Amino acid sequence: MSNEAATATTAPLAAEAAPDEEALPHGLGASLPHADARAKTEGTFPYAADLWAEGLLWAAVLRSPHAHARIVSIDTTHAREMPGVRAVITHEDVPGTPRHGRGTPDRPVFASEVVRHHGEPIAAVAADHPDTARMAAAAVIVEYEVLEPVTDPELSFEAEPLHPDGNLIRHIPLHHGDPDAVGEVVVEGQYRIGRQDPAPIGAEAGLAVPRPDGGVELYLASTDPHADRNTAAACYGLSPELVKIVVTGVPGATADREDQGFQLPLGLLALKTGCPVKLTATREESFLGHAHRHPTLLRYRHHADAEGRLVKVEAQILLDGGAYADTSADALAAAVSFACGPYVVPNAFIEGWAVRTNNPTSGHVRGEGAMQVCAAYEAQMDKLAKKLGLDPAEVRLRNALATGDVLPIGQTVTCPAPVAELLQAVRDFPLPALPKDTPEDDWLLPGGPEGAGEPGAVRRGVGYGLGMVHMLGAEGADEVSTATVRVHDGIATVLCAAVETGQGFTTLARQIVQETLGIDEVHVAPVDTDQPPAGAGCRGRHTWVSGGAVERAAKMVRTQLLQPLAHKFGMSTELLQITDGKITSYDGVLSTTVAETMEGKELWATAQCRPHPTEPLDAAGQGDAFVGLAFCAIRAVVDVDVELGAVRVVELAVAQDVGRVLNPAQLAARIEAGVTQGVGIALTENLRTPRGLVRHPDLTGYALPTALDAPDIRIVKLVEERDVVAPFGAKSASAVPVVTSPAAIASAVRAATGRPVNRLPIRPQAAVVTPQ
Repeated sequence: MSNEAATATTAPLAAEAAPDEEALPHGLGASLPHADARAKTEGTFPYAADLWAEGLLWAAVLRSPHAHARIVSIDTTHAREMPGVRAVITHEDVPGTPRHGRGTPDRPVFASEVVRHHGEPIAAVAADHPDTARMAAAAVIVEYEVLEPVTDPELSFEAEPLHPDGNLIRHIPLHHGDPDAVGEVVVEGQYRIGRQDPAPIGAEAGLAVPRPDGGVELYLASTDPHADRNTAAACYGLSPELVKIVVTGVPGATADREDQGFQLPLGLLALKTGCPVKLTATREESFLGHAHRHPTLLRYRHHADAEGRLVKVEAQILLDGGAYADTSADALAAAVSFACGPYVVPNAFIEGWAVRTNNPTSGHVRGEGAMQVCAAYEAQMDKLAKKLGLDPAEVRLRNALATGDVLPIGQTVTCPAPVAELLQAVRDFPLPALPKDTPEDDWLLPGGPEGAGEPGAVRRGVGYGLGMVHMLGAEGADEVSTATVRVHDGIATVLCAAVETGQGFTTLARQIVQETLGIDEVHVAPVDTDQPPAGAGCRGRHTWVSGGAVERAAKMVRTQLLQPLAHKFGMSTELLQITDGKITSYDGVLSTTVAETMEGKELWATAQCRPHPTEPLDAAGQGDAFVGLAFCAIRAVVDVDVELGAVRVVELAVAQDVGRVLNPAQLAARIEAGVTQGVGIALTENLRTPRGLVRHPDLTGYALPTALDAPDIRIVKLVEERDVVAPFGAKSASAVPVVTSPAAIASAVRAATGRPVNRLPIRPQAAVVTPQ
């Protein structure tokens, strides 16, 4: 979440422990703990799965066992006749708009004629017991005509249309510079990135409660409640005023948290039965329902001069969007725009496509688009260094992007871009000791204690990754958030529909008000759609846009507070300051407390924050598409057993441009979490879908990294060069280490083995070195 830093903050930041809140300095720059930290650690924090209502019914959803099939008939008779069943709904029971979708509304609430992916909803049931609901869903008889699935995105171009909108979701041709430019040195490569699942710590759950006015209230872990409300209202055939979403605790979010195909049947069942209805997804249903990271095929050709300076980059990028478009168009824009990385590239020619297949739907997952291309362009930089006989870090330094340079999309980098400084910081950081120097740590070799490998087969490798992401929405997205700050009896309350997904917004909001008004006790109200919209909780939006709205509202309240005092003493409010709960004037004549001044008063203000506008990419892939950019450099150190192909990440040294550190402890946690998510992408996480069928949709078959897989993470430098157009000057923190760490780990494995390593996650056979 928050960020702030002046030049260098090192590893002690990551280990900083927050003392009791009473002992902490308040306001921006302090390590305030989360307000809900105690409730979450004690297990008393209310999540959607914990909710209850009088007369509660339980829901279950019937999902397709096929990746591609024609629906011949649906017979719900047996399910309806089962004792305890209160309702069975299909596509025929959707009274409003039958389609929905995060980015493009192309997905049916229930499949009616064709099933396009494994796990697509067919019907839903409400019953008086969860077991009854699941048995009734299984009793719905669906006759299918199984069709051949299209699972290879390269075959999607020539395949029969899988959707009425066709198989091509978006095509972006980027043309920048001279197409005839040629370098003295050319390197080529083909790369594949697997399908990562967000794997939230808690599976989807929700409660729908019908209202007397014919509307419905949905209690969900939504990360974009107003967008979800509008979609639900359209599908239910209701006005938005008759649908309310109340945000419950979000049990982890590294993507759009809720599958809308899960939300919508819940409300339909509540409206049909007139009773509260609850649905808790199994882990298998969670894997089948929500969106995943786009599997990607990338082909690259880099041209450089004899000194390693880039002359031209050519690339083809193919994103597998799965059965429905979701946010694939946005992911493709990021992939094409950042296809050359944080490097100066005078000539670039990139072709990008996102296509439909019969694979599970892909969508927004932290760093979408940027992560896939980072793995590819950094592999190309390693190849270039090897061909020129140069140090991999040196090649990167010679091409590093800086403020004032022009991106391949034609947009000038106006924000701070300390890419070279970040890379130098991780390059110069001391390397960890070798295992042979600390024999008691032999068990840390690949394979762990009693592993099958031999120490003599282990090689150490050092690699680098440079990554970049955009903040906020892009290509003309209207980014806006509204917040209200109210102060009464010395207590401040913040009302803002920015959802706390674990990124720390509620803590930031408290810090902003403490800093601006000098009030210690600040509460952030629960989020629902009766409040003005704040937008989705992704890409650092709430730190920038919602935090900016809170700051503006707090400053308006500050003016209301200080105006009478300033008038009384014949000075402007700018000559008064609030520090540690005290109001003083510049000349010391006035000195009082905020509490005394506030006594008997109630002050409030509402404000909006809207960043400067952007524009869509044009037909040549050109345009000022992004509000701001964030950068990161990571040096990875790995040990590889070259006989078994086992990889252990020893250390990841991180340097990041954060604009400003707003909460040191939260910032360190966000960076560490992002880096660890990248370890999963690099080594273990790959949701396998042979013939479009999700294989092993559970947390035993899907290999998430555990605490034992987490390497030492050294935050060696945080560059605090404030972005002048951002509130507080801060940048988003968690996405860019996710983007960068997989590329750095792959680079280190290449250095250890000499193998090309052109696929993520890295399979054991890719790290095996055959004796000559």
